[in-house]
Amino acid sequence: MQHNRTQQQMMAQTFARSGALRGMTAAAALAAALCGISAHAQNFPVTPGQKATAEQVAQAGVPLSELAPNAPDNYTVKSGDTLWAISGLFLKSPWRWPELWGMNLQEVRNPHRIYPGQQLFLDKSNGRARLRMGAAQGAEGEAPTQTVRVSPRTRYETLADTSIPTLQTNLIEPFLAEPVIVAQGVLESAPRIVATQEGRVLVSRGDRAYARGTAQSPLVDARDKPRDFRVFRNATALRDPVTRAVLGYEAQYLGKATLVRGESMRDVPTRDGKTEPVPVPATIDIVSSKEEMRTGDRLLPEPPRQLVSYVPRAPETRVEGAVVSMYGSAVANAAQNQIVVINKGTADGIESGHVLAILKDGQGVVDRTGDKPTVIKLPDERNGLLMVFRPFEKLSYALILEITDGVKVGDRVVNPR
Repeated sequence: MQHNRTQQQMMAQTFARSGALRGMTAAAALAAALCGISAHAQNFPVTPGQKATAEQVAQAGVPLSELAPNAPDNYTVKSGDTLWAISGLFLKSPWRWPELWGMNLQEVRNPHRIYPGQQLFLDKSNGRARLRMGAAQGAEGEAPTQTVRVSPRTRYETLADTSIPTLQTNLIEPFLAEPVIVAQGVLESAPRIVATQEGRVLVSRGDRAYARGTAQSPLVDARDKPRDFRVFRNATALRDPVTRAVLGYEAQYLGKATLVRGESMRDVPTRDGKTEPVPVPATIDIVSSKEEMRTGDRLLPEPPRQLVSYVPRAPETRVEGAVVSMYGSAVANAAQNQIVVINKGTADGIESGHVLAILKDGQGVVDRTGDKPTVIKLPDERNGLLMVFRPFEKLSYALILEITDGVKVGDRVVNPR
């Protein structure tokens, strides 16, 4: 995206004159204008519940008892920080990030966007705590490192998004493209690889293959048709661990392919001297591979890239779900920073960023202290936290954030409070 620096300067001056950024320097006003442009372009949602919570806390702050034991009096945001880590730095419960945002509502308009160089100050008075924000100072009185210098001449440049992420993006970014939940029959009706060059059994990155679509949706080279595809195999049924109902089908991700030539028809001479139309498959190049591919594997269009930014928060409604499966066929028990599937999705109000507590099923034991032995079940104990990052209708992928013991299929997930 190209932005005109002179227009940005005028925008910052307008913001400052309007009082919307009251108390901020011209440089800070400009930075806020830039943030506003970027936030608008990426259009991260702020839910009504988040805003209501933030507005409530902005008026009164939060009780001192809700602060983390070693919450610092001030902190300068650094490159490499995450919203999850900063929230946990100030609050006992990192998923209460909307409240941390609310404590500084006048200066942090969008909880998805905190930038390196911003400095947070913790005010404690009358048993309540609030955050205020200031610009970080450079060494020996130098200008803040994030200051944008504006000259009178017009310049154009691409503005990179420098806001800090909720989590380390390397933990979940690969999974935004890899696993996919499909309805029954979707993969079976998708375009398929039908042949390889030189009769190879398996193909991988750098190889060429041939594919066919369906009569209703052929693989054609057209401007309004997809050219980039993901390759999948073996749609595995995911069942609810309690009801055993099929909630969806998880397709095994193999890699990516690009359409080189669309499929067509060609007239081929027959023995009687006539011609017969014969299908010519589309040509695809394998551009990346996680596993080797073969004939019969299916193609799904590459979806738009998802922006990796979430606000960790507790669901607004009651959630009682369970772990359905672990991502990766060789995984029996999931640990920290691994991916699981839960049996709750958008139909249940689940959204990206929702944090849930993981409960370990209480063990069944025999009480022999009474008049006669009695089978009892110990209470379920909290085992850790997970955060949803990719919800589907009835299922969601979630990252395990904290864990005490291994997570297994059937473990319950509930609201964290």
